[in-house]
Amino acid sequence: MADLVIRQMELTDIDPVVEVEKASFGTPWSEDIFYQEVVKNQFAHYFVVEVDKKIIGYAGLWVVIDDAQITNIAIMPSYRGNKLGEKLFLFTMKQAMRLGSKRLSLEVRVSNIIAQRMYRKFGLVPGGLRKNYYTDNKEDALVMWVNL
Repeated sequence: MADLVIRQMELTDIDPVVEVEKASFGTPWSEDIFYQEVVKNQFAHYFVVEVDKKIIGYAGLWVVIDDAQITNIAIMPSYRGNKLGEKLFLFTMKQAMRLGSKRLSLEVRVSNIIAQRMYRKFGLVPGGLRKNYYTDNKEDALVMWVNL
């Protein structure tokens, strides 16, 4: 990758982030949801990945007291397989620690073995199951977590 930057998301990033969202998820978040997260949610921290000044991925993190939860993480399909997801995840994990978190958790589709493998690489372990969690197909979510 020529010029890789991971930085805090800004309001002007919402449109390209929504494009990543639409390309990545069956029930994508809307522009309004991202606006609410970036502007109004005091617990939310969002980051974008740029390659050659083009946004190709993003991650969302909620931090409440000493508990962090990754809300979303996505890389444009055409950029997957280049370890960008790992770089973004590690950056987000470090931000959670910088913000005082002692634990990090997330939900991942039980069928998303590739993501689960990546999370395990960073020490996350299964902690439970949320039945019928995903609204598009009622798939279960595996809850994974790690002490930071």
